[in-house]
Amino acid sequence: MYGMIDLIYIPKTFSSVSSGWSYIPTKFHVSRSFIAPGIRPLKAKVKKFGPKILQLLTEWTETFPSDFREEKMVAHLKDIIHRIAPCDEAYRKKLNQVLQNLNAKLAAMAQGDETIVKVTASVSDKLVAFKTKPATIQKDMISICNDPFTLAQQLTHIELEHLSHIGPEEFVQAFVQKDPLDTTQPCFSEQSKSTSNLEAYVRWFNRLCYLVATEICMPAKKKQRALIIEFFIDVARECFNIGNFNSLMAIISGMNMSPVSRLKKTWAKAKTAKFFILEHQMDPTGNFYNYRTALRGAAHRSQTAHSNREKIVIPFFSLLIKDIYFLNESCANRLPNGHVNFEKFVELARQVGEFMAWKQMECPFEEERSILHYLHTAPIFNEDGLYLASYESESPENQVEKDRWKSLRSSILGKT
Repeated sequence: MYGMIDLIYIPKTFSSVSSGWSYIPTKFHVSRSFIAPGIRPLKAKVKKFGPKILQLLTEWTETFPSDFREEKMVAHLKDIIHRIAPCDEAYRKKLNQVLQNLNAKLAAMAQGDETIVKVTASVSDKLVAFKTKPATIQKDMISICNDPFTLAQQLTHIELEHLSHIGPEEFVQAFVQKDPLDTTQPCFSEQSKSTSNLEAYVRWFNRLCYLVATEICMPAKKKQRALIIEFFIDVARECFNIGNFNSLMAIISGMNMSPVSRLKKTWAKAKTAKFFILEHQMDPTGNFYNYRTALRGAAHRSQTAHSNREKIVIPFFSLLIKDIYFLNESCANRLPNGHVNFEKFVELARQVGEFMAWKQMECPFEEERSILHYLHTAPIFNEDGLYLASYESESPENQVEKDRWKSLRSSILGKT
């Protein structure tokens, strides 16, 4: 994180450092240290080290607020404030502001957690939900929103909402491991990992994949299925134009799921030229070379844009996680001579720093509550349900498919 490259060393006469604490002088990691109880710093010491302590606490609470979810951590912070504040009125005001800002961030995080729980609890994946409803009251995506531009914008709302709740500490807590050259435990080794927002975002991606596949497999008529394929192709293209690569990849993945791709008669009836162009953009060949080129273009556009609509950059999140994971796993935290591997942490800082800049973007599109509600709560088929719906739409082509169809009809519909 910016401004934290310089180490903040505090003499032993001023403070003692807990045995589990280690210095990590990078933009990506923030030092976890506390002024030991029972040691009263002199005013002269506070004036000397106060600016560094204030900088540390400000950067820490702003960038890693989830560290302070436990009352014990908040108590440590308040203790530091009580020790330093009486020595200087300016410090007292600034530290109280730090505490107020932290409380606001924690409240926002708690609200985000409640939203995740509510959305998760309202999602259903039962095929029976569709089979038992009269056709007149069944809903599909096109009946809720038949404009690809509007749907792409609402998907962008959801993506940015998820991104806003993900902090850099979740990357640290997801991947940090003990370095074999370290002689002390790393900062997070004994702490419970809090990656709920990151995991919720991955679940959203999977949900969108299955929602797209469900919408395509659900209609009984081939013409309607072909129209839905064309509709989602247009949505995916608009996601690309917006810079929403995560929704784009989820839509492409959903359309490439086996229960959808086997619908050969349906695909033959649909206009798919634009789909193959989008597939080419997200082709994994060359470590997603085409996508990475497009992402760099979107990032450059964001930096020079005057319109908020042109500033949106939503990366393909699973690939971002993969990049960070392999960078963390393939490079040691320390060099063979025992020195910190600065190059690794600088690159980690660059990747996470880019993500932090992108996630702060406010969505410029107007919310459509009915569409957002449908995207969050519409029932979706699980894998077996998708295969059954696919076989019901276009008959099995070989004995293996016939046997599976018969098994699914028996287990899901109670038919033989």
